[in-house]
Amino acid sequence: MSAHTATTGAGTAAGTATEVELAIGGMTCASCAARIEKKLNRMDGVEATVNYATEKAKVSYRGEDVSVQDLIATVEKTGYTAHEPAPPMRPEDDAPEAAKAAEADELRPLRQRLLTAVVLAVPVIAMSMVPALQFDYWQWLSLTLTAPVVTYAAWPFHRAAWTNAKHGAATMDTLVSVGTSAAFLWSVWALFFGTAGMTGMTHPFELTIGHSDGAGNIYLEAAAGVTAFILAGRYFEARSKRKAGAALKALLELGAKEVTVLRGGREMTVPTADLQVGDRFLVRPGEKIATDGTVVEGASAVDASMLTGESVPVEVGVGDGVTGATLNAGGRLVVEATRIGADTQLARMARLVEDAQNGKAAAQRLADRISAVFVPVVIALALGTLAFWLVNGAGLTAAFTAAVAVLIIACPCALGLATPTALMVGTGRGAQLGILIKGPEVLETTRRVDTIVLDKTGTVTTGRMTLLDVHTADGTGESDVLRLAGALEHSSEHPIAQAVAAGAVERTGAALPTPEDFTSVAGLGVQGVVEGHAVLVGREQLLAEWEIRLPVELARQKAAAEAAGRTAIAVAWDGEARAVLEVADAVKDTSAEAIERLRALGLTPILLTGDNRAVAEAVAAEVGIEKVYAEVMPEDKADVVKGLQAEGRSVAMVGDGVNDAAALAQADLGLAMGTGTDAAIEAGDLTLVRGDLRAAADAIRLSRKTLGTIRTNLFWAFAYNVAALPLAAAGLLNPMIAGAAMAFSSVFVVGNSLRLRGFKAA
Repeated sequence: MSAHTATTGAGTAAGTATEVELAIGGMTCASCAARIEKKLNRMDGVEATVNYATEKAKVSYRGEDVSVQDLIATVEKTGYTAHEPAPPMRPEDDAPEAAKAAEADELRPLRQRLLTAVVLAVPVIAMSMVPALQFDYWQWLSLTLTAPVVTYAAWPFHRAAWTNAKHGAATMDTLVSVGTSAAFLWSVWALFFGTAGMTGMTHPFELTIGHSDGAGNIYLEAAAGVTAFILAGRYFEARSKRKAGAALKALLELGAKEVTVLRGGREMTVPTADLQVGDRFLVRPGEKIATDGTVVEGASAVDASMLTGESVPVEVGVGDGVTGATLNAGGRLVVEATRIGADTQLARMARLVEDAQNGKAAAQRLADRISAVFVPVVIALALGTLAFWLVNGAGLTAAFTAAVAVLIIACPCALGLATPTALMVGTGRGAQLGILIKGPEVLETTRRVDTIVLDKTGTVTTGRMTLLDVHTADGTGESDVLRLAGALEHSSEHPIAQAVAAGAVERTGAALPTPEDFTSVAGLGVQGVVEGHAVLVGREQLLAEWEIRLPVELARQKAAAEAAGRTAIAVAWDGEARAVLEVADAVKDTSAEAIERLRALGLTPILLTGDNRAVAEAVAAEVGIEKVYAEVMPEDKADVVKGLQAEGRSVAMVGDGVNDAAALAQADLGLAMGTGTDAAIEAGDLTLVRGDLRAAADAIRLSRKTLGTIRTNLFWAFAYNVAALPLAAAGLLNPMIAGAAMAFSSVFVVGNSLRLRGFKAA
């Protein structure tokens, strides 16, 4: 999402809040993020959250005394950089290559330092590990090779440690800087003033620490090796963070760059950015639809799989809405633009994804608080370890090496990355599947939810009238009924009539004949002449006016249909009743399967609707729902949710209309159908782009899996530090091995998070 300022009221007077997003530079761990957040939150009227993984701060501030420049100045005084980020790459921009180059350039300094460290550290480590390689004066060559590693390659650690020290803080960089500097300086002292620089000195590689005179030992391999390992971890973390956020970039680049607009009777190609609401543009077969709009000419099949995950192309015709970035797979379309730029569904998806990625779950706030006090505790533990070994007569070598191992093993990288990386990958994967997670706090809720309330119309059902059944009198063929009734109904604009006409075309597979003397009888139905027959279609009362009675069997079928909440339509021609048609809001083909999946997740489904009880119970029986709330007024839907919550239930709500918005907001977890209204989408915590109820089960599974990944990551980070610190303090870990293990824990956390990219919809 581009840098933006969204106000909840005019101006920034007291009582209104202004939100701004800042790109933060110079952070190296979660402790840095915690420090910046703490400083910003100390400002009057400021509420801020800083995310280490996305390197962004979301700040809300009130009053005229605070400006964006004040916020930036506060961050800079804390020792970091801040600026409003540039807008993301728009589909119409010709600079994706420039963006890639900028990313590569951002990684280049880190990669150069890493290569320097690896190339120089490998021979140092090899000589230290293999006595056969320890020729005369090998230790001086090791010093020569190590010096650039602990100065140039490790410079970011030293610089950050110094900045933090000036502000009275200590972070992970403090640990690395102190640990590597101590190892290097000790070695320099031993070489110049001890016995380590003598000809023929050998240095066996050991995983444990023995008691000896420190003047004869050097730890250059620890200084060089730790720097190389940590830089490697940092580099792969940086690359992985980019990979984890790739879904958002891909989303922003989905759209068409150019569009063929119809202006003044001519076709002209313009950049998509130049489109205006109301413009009509041409979409040829195989082209992407430039922006959200309504079809005004033509018919085609549209492949929306890249946006919604739906594999089957959707048939569209005049009057149908289409979404920008979807692919026209069939015929020629002329579309009138209804939304452009930031208002399009694609842009809204991108904002929702990034909002979720910039948020912070409760688990992460805990991790941030712990890491903020972790570093001083570790430094105190290192000093305590040094003192303990010295007091117990272990000698400077054992005491010093154990203290360095404590400093290196404790780096809280894994702790700081545990939640953000899982969130980024999980929300990104959700976007690819048409599941938009609005905020990370949603993840905690999905674990607790035990009841799911489903709106009927547009959620469990299609939301439009459909011809469901045809009952014919003896001697009458179904195709004749559909052809004659469909022809008359096709001439009517009534939704029920249109449902009959559409059903007739679908079932017969043939074009409908044109009626003669068509007449619409208000409130009763239609009549006319079709293929020489005098046809009546409508209420039973319309037939009665022509003194036509329904046969006993058709009357029974009509009564049964109405008892089930369906609309029954009588059909007669040439003075005889011929059929009864059943029309209703059809249940979606996937709803019953979706209910099964929700039950499998431990949720109790409940149907909620404003329709009459007969309709509601018929739908509930068809999909396998036992509890029904029917004839509920829109304003009372939220009260039903409150009532369930008062019973001690944790409630999820799925809806798609304006009348569902209050209930969606009231529910512990609101799932909005993306095919619904903007009000519903804004009120929901999760948006299901596809409009398929099965996506609700997928959304809850993905959310729970993402939360599980976060918990696994945090457990690994905590368990790692808890287990490793005592070992290091006991002198059982060589500092170099400790550094390698620390770097691996961070890579493990990122790798574990990236596994979410393989999540598949059921």
